Amino acid sequence: MRDVIFPSDKQAKYEAYGYSAAVKSGGFLFMSGQVGINASGSVISDPAAQFQLAFTNLGGVLEAAGCGFDDIVDITSFHVDMYEHFNAFASVKQSVFPNPPFPNWTAIGVVCLAEPDLLLEVKAIAKLASFT
Repeated sequence: MRDVIFPSDKQAKYEAYGYSAAVKSGGFLFMSGQVGINASGSVISDPAAQFQLAFTNLGGVLEAAGCGFDDIVDITSFHVDMYEHFNAFASVKQSVFPNPPFPNWTAIGVVCLAEPDLLLEVKAIAKLASFT
């Protein structure tokens, strides 16, 4: 069984491209990648602010599912120009996950993302509270 999750009033944006923000299945929440695009659809140009917004958007998906950042067990981040922006990303990530136990994390360098000015996409898997 799978249940799809959408942050409030964003379902149409996901359905327009044929995917869900997250899927609940087997005691886990599998989240689609989130990026630093604001509510008006604009990419945030400042790298640190863009990375923070990507995590804020991820938090919106978690909240819609009744979860939080402490429920995340695995993160995959996709970076354009990883070496240039890695310290800024690491700083934001540390603010989101300040204390152990930390989730698993895989960082992957990519050539580009869906929008030309995007520098990061982050996706995650969380353990659902009802299955702990």
